[in-house]
Amino acid sequence: MATPALDTNVGLRTGDSSDLDDVMRVMDAAFGERFGEAWTRSQCAGILPMAGVRLVVARDTDTLEAIGFSLSRTVMDEAELLLLGVLPERHRQGVGSRLLEDFVHRSRVQGATRVHLEVRDGNPAVSMYRDAGFSPVGRRRNYYQAPDGQRFDALTLLQEI
Repeated sequence: MATPALDTNVGLRTGDSSDLDDVMRVMDAAFGERFGEAWTRSQCAGILPMAGVRLVVARDTDTLEAIGFSLSRTVMDEAELLLLGVLPERHRQGVGSRLLEDFVHRSRVQGATRVHLEVRDGNPAVSMYRDAGFSPVGRRRNYYQAPDGQRFDALTLLQEI
């Protein structure tokens, strides 16, 4: 796999409910409806106030446009990456990798010793996660359901940090 070109015009900052319009725009573009992976606005809004939940928004430092985000939660010594999305036109520019590195780093700082995530089997991001040191530890059969009823497995990936 070719190394993505690092986009130096990307800034990461902690987000909150005021960023939900931008998050939903990125999520709609990044996930679409094809695989049933995207969360609704109410799901995102509902989890944000919970303890240990963190939203990070990636913005183009020139235009301030939201180009990606991550949503995660930390409980005790374990952190879970709930969502990571990047605008399709910004794929392979290092935005997703920066968000992932930030998630792992912040999780470690908060005392996590393990980080995990679930991703649709066949999602191109699986290679990014594996390159970052995540290993497959499980599979949830038929976890994602597309609007047309088609189902897709989820892979559970883990990294000890």
